Amino acid sequence: MTRSRTLVAAVAAASLTLGVVVAAPAASAAPPQAGAAPFVTRAALAPALVAGRGADVAFLEQEAENAVTNGTVIGAGREAYTVEAEASGRKAVKLLPGQHVEFTLPEAANAITVRYSIPDAAAGGGLTATLGVTAGKQKKSLPMTSQYAYLYNQYPFSNDPGAGLLHADWWVTECACVPAATAPSPTFATPFRPMKFYDEERMLLGKTYKAGEKIRLTAPAGIPWTVIDLIDTELVGRPYVTLAASNVLAFGADPTGRRDSANAFDRAIAFAKKAGLIVYVPPGTFRVDRHIIVDDVTIRGAGHWYTKIKGSEVALDEPSADGSTHTGVGFYGKDASAGGSRDVHLSGFAIEGDVRERIDTDQVNGIGGAFHDSSFSGLHIQHTKVGMWFDGPMSDVVVEDNIIVDQIADALNFHLGVTDSVARNNFVRNSGDDGLAMWAESKGGTTPTNAGNVFDHNTVQTPTLANGIAIYGGTDITVSGNLVADTIREGSALHAGSRFGAHPFAGTLTFQDNTTARAGTRELNWNIGLGSLWIYALDGSISGIRVTGDHYLDSTYNAIMLVSEWGVKDLYSLSDVSFADVRIDGTGTSVLSARIAGGASFENVDARNVGAVGINNCGTFHFTPAGSEFSVTDLGGNDGGGTTGPWAGAWQLPNTITCDDRPPVVVPPAPSPWVQP
Repeated sequence: MTRSRTLVAAVAAASLTLGVVVAAPAASAAPPQAGAAPFVTRAALAPALVAGRGADVAFLEQEAENAVTNGTVIGAGREAYTVEAEASGRKAVKLLPGQHVEFTLPEAANAITVRYSIPDAAAGGGLTATLGVTAGKQKKSLPMTSQYAYLYNQYPFSNDPGAGLLHADWWVTECACVPAATAPSPTFATPFRPMKFYDEERMLLGKTYKAGEKIRLTAPAGIPWTVIDLIDTELVGRPYVTLAASNVLAFGADPTGRRDSANAFDRAIAFAKKAGLIVYVPPGTFRVDRHIIVDDVTIRGAGHWYTKIKGSEVALDEPSADGSTHTGVGFYGKDASAGGSRDVHLSGFAIEGDVRERIDTDQVNGIGGAFHDSSFSGLHIQHTKVGMWFDGPMSDVVVEDNIIVDQIADALNFHLGVTDSVARNNFVRNSGDDGLAMWAESKGGTTPTNAGNVFDHNTVQTPTLANGIAIYGGTDITVSGNLVADTIREGSALHAGSRFGAHPFAGTLTFQDNTTARAGTRELNWNIGLGSLWIYALDGSISGIRVTGDHYLDSTYNAIMLVSEWGVKDLYSLSDVSFADVRIDGTGTSVLSARIAGGASFENVDARNVGAVGINNCGTFHFTPAGSEFSVTDLGGNDGGGTTGPWAGAWQLPNTITCDDRPPVVVPPAPSPWVQP
């Protein structure tokens, strides 16, 4: 499960010379006046801007910066290693002890989820505190912790804010150097590269409050500050009851969480398989400190608000055969080498882990292993390393209607020969690596490729590292109807990469009807702006990509980035790549930044509020008399532009040199409804 996030250690080419450009962001929407009606958003955008895209969820989101507060609105800012950059919408509210932020319920609700940040302990390891919650006339307390937040330093990161460089021979942007090759050795202020500031906590309020009633959050004493990013409010139904089932209570499971219930789960599963029943896990908190192996079984909870399966991370006496040094709560299929598990269906419960550091060899995921003809739905997964990491070969898996938050690494990954599988209508927030990924790792050609998979109508917000949705190789892959917002560092909202030893792309990779917001961030190793869509040919050439109906809103730098690595730029190229019926509303720099050989076609790509030259075409930087090595084919209907005129103006087409390595950022206005002329 190792996938190094390091790019090239030393970057010597002219195209990658250092020069930091900080993009100050546009506001996402105008806040209401104090005392006005509640201001509901989706990914900090007006819902009309993203209608029909992303996950259909049961809760309503309200951003703290739009609520009534006597605290301080922080942001907007998009540079990594800052609290505001990791906030939804790039804004939040900072409260000093005793200060508050108050939300008005848009609809009846009996449950809340609060996304917050509090300081780390001085030596690392986190703090705990209690947030005051006033709902109507009732006063409640919401526990907060930073024990699962705060990573520092270089990949795979450290929990120690005072640690020196983990890799002294890696390229470090802050000093424009490879530290081990620099004399005298550079020094760095600590904490170095702090990240992953936020966590979230949810609470059943005990009664239903009507639309228009207030929820007030008050910062505690004892810590210097509390940052509130947002609140989700929800009307949670009654718990589900299944009578004709193998109830884990009958086999000794403890719903108070005091005793470990892993063996009781095993007994309930064995009985269910023998008797032809499902396994039912009633309301309660069940402690499970190891993997539960599942095969040919259905396990159903009372609903993820009511049934919680929670475990500590446990150090192993010696590493296991797969390299793990810890175990923890998780439901695992049999290994692919044993054929994987079949006909597994898990639904209606929460998985709450205890993972606080990134150890890539550890199998401490919420769901893991290989499955065929299986489904995972209605789960809430928090504080594991990866929410769901599937190691194939495996096939015909459905992942839908889940909430995966606060992960150390990916939220979900289809890895190693996953075929004919779909992830749809899932909500992801605060992953520590790619939100949703398909990684068709080749392992030297010994494994089959991913094929026929779909990511459809998911929402991914604020991944603290890497991409919202990433596709690494594979055949006939579809990414459709998704909403991705607020990527932060070393990644984009949508990414296709020939990298990490993946099988080549084959057939067609389709991006269709996706919306991105506040993506296209700065790549901190290269020190250039990426695109909201980033296509990267590192290990080989890429062809067969179709982009139709996407909307790229408020891109920090570019809307589209097509690039190869400097060391292989004369080896690999892009071909058979097309863009059609795409809308681009706001870029800090260009519509298209091309730093690769090959070409792409554009048809009915409409853009507005473009901050720099529409096409930044550097090709492979040879600047030949014939022009750029990247060809832009205009198929018509490419309208609009920005500060330099039409984005696809005739002077830029089809193949003249228009290369500005780091154009200045012009901050666009906030996205708004698109009115056809």
